[in-house]
Amino acid sequence: MSSFTHRFDSSFADLVMTSWFLPLALALAANPDSTDWPRFRGPNGTGLAATSAPTELNAKDLIWKVPVPGKGWSSPIISKGVVYLQTSTDDKRMLVAFNLADGKTLWTRDLPGKTAHTHKKNSLASGTPVVDGNAVYCVVWDGDTISLQAFDLAGKPLWNSPIGGYTSQHGPAHSPVLHSGLVFVNYDQDGGAEFLAFDAKTGKKAWSAPRKPERACYATPLILERAGKPAELLVGSTHQLTSYDPATGKVNWDYPFVWASGKMPLRAIAAPIVAGNTITCFFGDGGGSRYAVAVDPSKGSSPTMLWEARKDTPYVPCPVARGEHLFWITDKGFAVCAEVKTGKIVWNERVFTKDVSASPVLVGDTILAIAEDGRAAAIKASPQFEEAKLSSLGQDTFCTPAIADGKLVIRGSSDLFCYGSKK
Repeated sequence: MSSFTHRFDSSFADLVMTSWFLPLALALAANPDSTDWPRFRGPNGTGLAATSAPTELNAKDLIWKVPVPGKGWSSPIISKGVVYLQTSTDDKRMLVAFNLADGKTLWTRDLPGKTAHTHKKNSLASGTPVVDGNAVYCVVWDGDTISLQAFDLAGKPLWNSPIGGYTSQHGPAHSPVLHSGLVFVNYDQDGGAEFLAFDAKTGKKAWSAPRKPERACYATPLILERAGKPAELLVGSTHQLTSYDPATGKVNWDYPFVWASGKMPLRAIAAPIVAGNTITCFFGDGGGSRYAVAVDPSKGSSPTMLWEARKDTPYVPCPVARGEHLFWITDKGFAVCAEVKTGKIVWNERVFTKDVSASPVLVGDTILAIAEDGRAAAIKASPQFEEAKLSSLGQDTFCTPAIADGKLVIRGSSDLFCYGSKK
């Protein structure tokens, strides 16, 4: 894999110089596979691209377009020139590997499965896999139970760890994450919640932690790294934001979310986001209720609240951060810029007329967002709003794009698209 630094364009280099981003940039520079997009929303779930890539979906930049077997809303991931995603039919589940260079299918692994009830915006295969240098790991729902499974990079099964049954009116959409030889799964469902850690080599359970259950949550965990402190594993759900020791499951701190009496507690679907010393969590439900809260974990033994908001925040799409600002797309198609430390809305502009489920990604100083009807918007990540540049995938999509090696990969309702330079 080529080095990280020579792939910067000038705008991305400017981004690196912002103080909050510097630790991430240094970590990526030390990683020879830093241009990979190994999990949902890329490195540590930030949604930040480590290479330049197109932010408009123009025919001149389309390198290839190939059909994806079956159906599903698993987002693509990319590692060492290979694209991985999950998909399904009514009688099986599949893990598929494509060549990033030309879109050719490298292998397909068929897994048992049957049809089952999901929300109309969900699918039988909505979880996104995670990959390291040895294997691909994915949560598989067979229609009754879910399991964590591992395959080598040629598609050969390595191990299968059953997790258990699953109860939710929406169906599952779990995306595992990796850290220091462990694979983590937030096993959250209606009426039951547990956080699980598995040994990546063997599939054996390393530790588990009970969590307060409510309504099924899907927020993907992330790693918090602070100067002079050991890494922390952050998990957010309806009732709590928790920091665990990734190796042991010991709770470092727990920040409870208190819901007003008589009000339905909300789901956590969008993952928390870290910017500087601020962790921001997002909640919502299908009825339109919204809530966001930002906390500072740097003072004392537990975080302190910085701000909260109850409107104009996302439910499903995750935000991105740049400098002193957060940027998000609401489920109803509004693009929003807010101050990290105060939550003050800087601008709030409609960019789509259709709903949005995919999370935006940040390429240099440009946000790429995609609505469910496939319309895309390139928006400057700036406190001064500039009119979005619009384009279209030409297919419906609920999937978050993946970016690696200067290429943008997007999964549509029937095809996988790759945009980039044709040189």
